[in-house]
Amino acid sequence: MITKETIDKVYEAARVEEVIGDFVQLKRAGSNFKGLSPFSDERSPSFMVSPAKGIWKDFSSGKGGNAIAFLMEHSQFTYPEAIRFLAKKYNIEVEETELSEEDKVVANEKESLFLVSEFASKYFQDILLNSEEGKAIALSYFKERGFTNNTIKKFSLGYSPNQWDALTKEALGKGYKLEFLEKTGLTIVGEDKQFDRFKGRVMFPIQSMSGRVLGFGGRILTNDKKAAKYLNSPESDLYHKSKVLYGIFHAKQAIAKQDNCYLVEGYTDVIQMHQAGIENVVSSSGTALTPDQIRLINRLTKNVTVLFDGDAAGLRASIRGIDLILEEGMNVRVCTFPDGEDPDSFAKKTPLQDLIQYFEDNAMDFIQFKASLLMKDAKNDPIKKADLIRDMVASISKIPDRIKREVYIKETSRIMDISEDVLFNTLAQLVKKDISDLGKKLKEEQTAFEVVKNENPIVAANVDIQYELEHKIIEILLIYGNVEDEFEDVLLKANEKGEMVEVKEMKRYKVYQRIFLSLQEDETELANPLFKSIYDDLITYFNQNETFELEKYLSQLPPELSQEVTSILMNDEREALHNWEAKNIFVKAKDKTISQYVSETILTLRWFLVNKIIDELKSSVTQETEVDNSETLSMVVDYLGLTNMFSKKLGRVISRHN
Repeated sequence: MITKETIDKVYEAARVEEVIGDFVQLKRAGSNFKGLSPFSDERSPSFMVSPAKGIWKDFSSGKGGNAIAFLMEHSQFTYPEAIRFLAKKYNIEVEETELSEEDKVVANEKESLFLVSEFASKYFQDILLNSEEGKAIALSYFKERGFTNNTIKKFSLGYSPNQWDALTKEALGKGYKLEFLEKTGLTIVGEDKQFDRFKGRVMFPIQSMSGRVLGFGGRILTNDKKAAKYLNSPESDLYHKSKVLYGIFHAKQAIAKQDNCYLVEGYTDVIQMHQAGIENVVSSSGTALTPDQIRLINRLTKNVTVLFDGDAAGLRASIRGIDLILEEGMNVRVCTFPDGEDPDSFAKKTPLQDLIQYFEDNAMDFIQFKASLLMKDAKNDPIKKADLIRDMVASISKIPDRIKREVYIKETSRIMDISEDVLFNTLAQLVKKDISDLGKKLKEEQTAFEVVKNENPIVAANVDIQYELEHKIIEILLIYGNVEDEFEDVLLKANEKGEMVEVKEMKRYKVYQRIFLSLQEDETELANPLFKSIYDDLITYFNQNETFELEKYLSQLPPELSQEVTSILMNDEREALHNWEAKNIFVKAKDKTISQYVSETILTLRWFLVNKIIDELKSSVTQETEVDNSETLSMVVDYLGLTNMFSKKLGRVISRHN
C-alpha cells in the first residue's frame, strides 16, 4: 500500500493542466484551458480545466474531478496506478507499506488482462536481450533494421521464442491464469493442448495513450509462405484495433507541441522516424484508417500529414482515409517519398534537418495531391478527367467548415481549369444529398423512439429556485468556506428605558461557521439529498482540518459526491448565470465582499422558505363560515413581516414568488 506521505507529495506536485495536457490538446481560455472532450465525439470544445481550482470538467459527458480522477476515467487506472503514474512523471519515489492479503487480490478481470499483457511484454523483452535465441535471431534483425539499443528499449521491442508454449509455461509458472492468457490472445487453447500465438516472432507491444499494453503485433522472421508476415492480437476487452494507434503513447506530447501529426502505415515506420528525431508520428498498424483512430489524433491536433511511399497502387487504396480525416474537420496534407522509398528507409538514411526540409518542401494539401496523383490516369481522357474532378469535389463536400469548402473549390477551379460555378453547383448537389441521407437516418431513428416519446411527453420545467440556492451555498462553501471575514450580527439588547432594541455588531467568522450557524438558527436543512450529503461532509471536514485543499478534499470523497462537487465548481466556467436576479437568486458582484455575498444568499434562502410556509398556510385557509381561520391568518401576517425584514436587509424590493 502506498504511504500517505507519497500520496501527499503527488497531490502537491501534480498540476492538472500538465497531466491532462499529455492526453488532450488544451488552449488557453482566460484563466482556464479548454479542449475537445476525450470521452465523447465532438467538434466544439466542452472540456474545461481550471488550474486555479485544480480540477477539470467535461460538460459533454458530465465527468469531472482532479488529475487523479482524470487518469482513472481516461486511462482506466486504479487509484494506486494513477498515483504511481504521477509519481513517475514528477520523479517522486513511491514508498509503500506491507500489502495485506486482500490488497494482493486482483480487483477485476480487466486489470488482470492488463497485468498479463504487461508481464508478456517484459517477458518478450527479456528473451530478446538475454537469451541466446533472442540475441542471435531477433536482436540481429532489429540491428539490421538500424535500431539502436535505446530505441529497442524505448519501444519495448521483444521476441517470442520459437517454441510452442514458452510464454504460456512461464506465465502459468508465475501464477497467471490460463483464462486471462487466452482472453488477451497470447495463448491459443485447444481441446488437449495450449500454445503461444506469437511463437517465433519479433514483438511490438501496442500501448494506449497512457502507456498501458493493450496488445501486440508480431512479425515472422522465416520465409514460411503459409504464415502471415504480421500478426496482431485478436480483439479483446483491452485491444480494439480500430480504436488504437501504434506509437500514440510516445508521440502525444510531440504532436501537441508541434501541432501536427505524421501518419504512417507500419510499426517500423514509426520507430525509424522516432530514431531520426521526428517524434510526432503514429501508425494505423497496417489497417484501414478508422474514425476512432482519427479522433485520437484530433484530441491532440487539428493537423495531419499523411506520409505515403511511392507505390501508386498503395496510394490509391490509402487516399480513402483522407475523406475520413476531412469529415472530422481536420486539416490534411500529404507527402510522398521517391519511388522505392518508404518512411522507414527514407528516415534511416536522411539527416534530421534534411528530413524536416523534405517534408516542408514536398507536403501538399489534399486537393493538389489528388490532382497530381489521378491526373496521370486521366491524361487527355475527358471522361476520366470529369470523374477526377467529381472525386475532388466529393472530398471537399466532407469538410464541415463552409469557408474552407469555398477556398478549396476555388483552388480546384484553378488547378483543373474549370468554372467555379460548375464546381459550386456540383458541391451543392453533393451536400444536399448528404443532408438528405442524414435526414432519412435520423427519421428512421426517430420512428424507433416514437412510442416512447408519446408515452413520456417532455414538459418544460420551471427553474427550481430552492435547488439553485442550495447549489449556490455549496459553491460558496467550496470556494470561500475557510475564508475569514466580518459579518454583521443583530442582537436584541435593553436600552436605558429597558426597552428591547436591535443592536448591530461586527464579528469575525469563517464562512463555513457563519453558514452553519445561520442554518442552525433557522433549524433549516438542505432539501436536495446530494447537496445535504456534501454540506454535512464539508462542515465535518472544515471542523477537522485547519486548511482546505480542494484536491485533497476531492480525493477522500466517494465518486458520486466528487462528481457533483466538480460540476458545482466548474458551472460558472461554462456559462454565467442568466438573469437570476429576476428569479430572486443573487450572485456575487465584483464590488461586494464575501460576507455580503454569504449573507444575501442565506437571507434569500430564508425568504424563499418563509414564502413556502406562507403558501402552505394560505392553502389551508377555508371559506367555510363555521371554521375559525384567525390564527392561521395571524401567522401569515407575522411571516409577511419577516419577508419585509428580509427585503430591507437585502436592500431590494423583493416580489413575492407565486
